[in-house]
Amino acid sequence: MKSINIILASLALAGGLTSCADKLDVQNINNQTTYDFGNTKSDLEEAVIACYNRIRLEGTFARVGYTMDPTRGDEVWNASQQWYLPYDNLNVSATDEIGCQWIWRDCYHVVNRTNFVLSKVDGVNLSTDDYNQIKGQALFLRSLAYYTLTTYYQTVPLFLNYSDYSDINTMYAANSTQDEVFDQIESDLQEAMNMLPSRDKGGEWAGGRATCGAAAGYLARCYMFRHKFSQAYDVLKKIIAGNYGKYELMADYGYNFREDTENNAESLFEVQFMDYGTGGTDEEWTPVNISVEATQGHAVESNYASGLLGSWGDLAGSPWLYNLYKAENCTDGTLDPRLYWTLVTYEPEYSVYTGAKTAAYPDGDPRSNVVYQQEISSTYDAMSNSGNGGISIAKYTNARNNIYNAITTGLHCGINLRLMRYVDVLLLAAECENELNGPTQTAIDYINQVRRRVALADLKLSDFPSADALFEQIANVERPKELGCENGRGIDLIRWGFFYSSDRMQQLVEHGRYLLDNNPDNNSICDDLSNRSDAPSSFSYYITGHEYFPIATSTLDENPNLTGNCANKQEDNGTWFKAQGWSVRPRVNL
Repeated sequence: MKSINIILASLALAGGLTSCADKLDVQNINNQTTYDFGNTKSDLEEAVIACYNRIRLEGTFARVGYTMDPTRGDEVWNASQQWYLPYDNLNVSATDEIGCQWIWRDCYHVVNRTNFVLSKVDGVNLSTDDYNQIKGQALFLRSLAYYTLTTYYQTVPLFLNYSDYSDINTMYAANSTQDEVFDQIESDLQEAMNMLPSRDKGGEWAGGRATCGAAAGYLARCYMFRHKFSQAYDVLKKIIAGNYGKYELMADYGYNFREDTENNAESLFEVQFMDYGTGGTDEEWTPVNISVEATQGHAVESNYASGLLGSWGDLAGSPWLYNLYKAENCTDGTLDPRLYWTLVTYEPEYSVYTGAKTAAYPDGDPRSNVVYQQEISSTYDAMSNSGNGGISIAKYTNARNNIYNAITTGLHCGINLRLMRYVDVLLLAAECENELNGPTQTAIDYINQVRRRVALADLKLSDFPSADALFEQIANVERPKELGCENGRGIDLIRWGFFYSSDRMQQLVEHGRYLLDNNPDNNSICDDLSNRSDAPSSFSYYITGHEYFPIATSTLDENPNLTGNCANKQEDNGTWFKAQGWSVRPRVNL
């Protein structure tokens, strides 16, 4: 009996220990590690969604990651004369956090998450379609992050393996050259193009996910930045032919800047934000804030919109851009409708247009002098900043949509940011054709497709005696009027080499002139200031090398293998630019 009791006790003890061991092995689903997670299709699909989430941060595209590029362009200036000012003046210190740290930080969050997906996807049993879709999206989003990083900071570290973060010798990576970064981006995008479905598949592929068309569009942009015009043109023509899905211009230009017309046929890729009022109340300004009650909107409106209606009023449209719109009317004599959707100004004609059938709006013109549900009677009523004046920006705000009457600053605006539209494909194709063969009727035809959408008269080839003249029309008329105040103008100025030519720099100075004016009775904020030497210009303060933002001092201090870029060293990139065999097209008076 004693022996039996000993055996039973032993079995009970063993069973108890076994039971404890089993409990100790239970996985806490709320505390998974990167080793435990990512080993199933469901895990990887969740991880891809987490990658998309990171492009909605303040440093990616929810605020400064988007607005910093138009700020360094000639279409936007810093009306508040604070916060963004050194970025607008192209002379920011490497100790400033806003652009030097936040964009860098949040883009590398995207890189980190996409690298995790890419490190896991080959080890999971997936169908060919699932494998291609998961990997293709990760490759595209990593490329988008690196495209942003290298066009803002020039020379940045390349992290391509998730395991690099676990070893101090690889975690502190040195700068890669810009060519090395672009080589990797192009490789990733080429692979993604062959893996991802087109928007024609429907469902989420037509509703915001990265597609082969998005990858093709960004690949063309990379080629354009590196003056690979033949390669870019080949991709652009395939997009136009529908090889990567059907794209077309929306009949109404304004449909590109509204909540209720998102992910439309003109959009190659856009950042998804929840419609106003449908998110929570918590604002996720930094990556460490992860709230189920997040607002899930962006703060571009808080920078662009009228300070008189509650925004921060930091940024304003340039008088040069305003007068560019006013210089040419539609075929029926009405104003270019792109002015209405880009800048908020009082125009007497808008009150006449309301509901009438015009060339640009054959079904009835929606334009009026109502802004955020309020009737305005002068341009000053719509100013970007109540202290210094400035023309308020309408794009990616609800100034024209009138869904509320006052601005709540922060991450609340729900209009998706269209990072690439089909119109850019057409204008880039015109630029390629002109660079390779121009000027030609083919290039003119691409441009006229864009102009006809807004009822402007066709251009004629005979009006452009040289490729230089047609380039001037593309660079300083067609692109700013179509894409004004959108992300990309600063990148264009760099790829065209405008910072490396004295006559082009003088042109930028003229474009960038503004007038500080707090007199409500003075409408001179809209005056043509291009030849006013007494009006200040953002570009008058430019420091050599600061077409890029410096790498933050704190980042350099933390990483002994990292060196400063051209902005840190105040180095002129003109010599390098010309050594590539590239030239800056001379200024032409049209």
